[in-house]
Amino acid sequence: MSPVETPKAPPGASLGARLDTALGRFTMYRLVLLVLAVLAVYSLVLDALGWLTFGIPEMLAHLVLCLGLTYASNRALAPLFRVRPHSESSLITGLLLYFLFWPSFAPLDVAGVALACVLASASKYALAWRGRHIFNAAAAGAFMAGLTGLNIATWWAATPAMLWVLVPGVLLVLHRTRKFLMASVFLAVATAIITAELLQAGMSVGMALWQSLAQRPLLFFVGFMLTEPLTLPPRRWQQLALAAVVGVVFAVPYNFGFLANSPEAALLLGNVIAFLMGQRGRVLLRFSGTRPLTPSTTEFSFEPSRPVRFVPGQYMELDLPHAKSDGKGRRRVFSLTGSPSERLVKFGVRTAEPLSAAKKVLLSLNPGDEVTATSVGGDFVLPRDPRKPVLLIAAGIGVTPYLSHVSSGGLRERDAVLLLLARSADEVAYADELRAAGIRVLVRVADGSVPPSGLAGASWDGTRVDGEAIRALVPDVAGREVYVSGSPASVASLRRAAKQAGAAKVHVDSFSGY
Repeated sequence: MSPVETPKAPPGASLGARLDTALGRFTMYRLVLLVLAVLAVYSLVLDALGWLTFGIPEMLAHLVLCLGLTYASNRALAPLFRVRPHSESSLITGLLLYFLFWPSFAPLDVAGVALACVLASASKYALAWRGRHIFNAAAAGAFMAGLTGLNIATWWAATPAMLWVLVPGVLLVLHRTRKFLMASVFLAVATAIITAELLQAGMSVGMALWQSLAQRPLLFFVGFMLTEPLTLPPRRWQQLALAAVVGVVFAVPYNFGFLANSPEAALLLGNVIAFLMGQRGRVLLRFSGTRPLTPSTTEFSFEPSRPVRFVPGQYMELDLPHAKSDGKGRRRVFSLTGSPSERLVKFGVRTAEPLSAAKKVLLSLNPGDEVTATSVGGDFVLPRDPRKPVLLIAAGIGVTPYLSHVSSGGLRERDAVLLLLARSADEVAYADELRAAGIRVLVRVADGSVPPSGLAGASWDGTRVDGEAIRALVPDVAGREVYVSGSPASVASLRRAAKQAGAAKVHVDSFSGY
């Protein structure tokens, strides 16, 4: 499925669903850029009120230097590596460096910051594998500048007065990326180590916790840098393990001469571990063709330049550059609908009007044209034990994550039920594949039309499916692991309904939308 559509949350929707709908209008780049920009403005206000002691001229000059140099160096380096520059990414890097280095007019300090900006931009291209950068750019720039001795990152964003805006901003970003659990693991590990050290120094528990969270850069680090989707491993268990390791390296003091404890060093180590865990580097996809699935959905097929490793239920991120941006960004994620053993890579995409700029790029492709796949990931995978019964619920094009299981034949070994909700019978995508899936498929159509032949179904009044309705359709729902896929608003509603029906464990398909 594509995360581009952001339908309005239905009346009575939960706060989470409404927040998903609101945040879904922004790409991750745009959201992080906006939050960091608000933080930068807030820091200037704090300084004017006397809560910070840098001086407005120093802060403004520092901000202009960080933004200007990262933007300019990124624009200059991109043509040398024959790639399109990503302006929002460079501005994010500039704002991160603004909060990492102390604002100052001292010549050596300014030179160190300038060097960090240029090295940060260069790391995206020079420290990359198959077109995909390995390291968080801001951390790489700060670390390498520190090695020269010109300037050392102080992470001054860890100032108690910043918490009033920093905490809500971090919460918004973590909600959008669905990385609360990963952030919690890091914070628990790092805070425990730092607090224990401060308690040994004679500090009270309350003061130790306050200093750990308010005067160390844990929150800024986890919200804007550690959980950056582009430098994370693909699976959730890998991300949690990574968070624990980085938490230890972040918090434990060490000094090996030129290498001493620092947040940027901890993050760079984490980036290396993540790189070794994941699908390394970009993959070129040569466009093969399309086929219509329904009047409003299309399947796109590509031939990869090298084998793509994925597990049924995962997604692939595509880089779809377009001249006129619509604010949604170039990178989009789509569920892989083919089998891992197939030669072609396939995606089912909603292509009804209004079309985003990226979807226009997809529809304009000619056979032989190439696009870039930048990552594979996701945890929307079925239980390892094939004896575990499952219920798969799909709203509209949300059926696409399940198609890889169908294509690979993995559902035939399971006690699986698929509940598909559609606007009309002709909007049931992959009807032929579902008929041949070898599992029980229940179709509910909202306009009263007859579901496609061969699929068990009935009309539906279009109202939200509640727990009672799910229990009537699947009486043994309490004994099944439940999977829900669709738009953010649909997922939130159906997840709540599945819980009301008695489901103990509900998995949802959510994309960061990066």
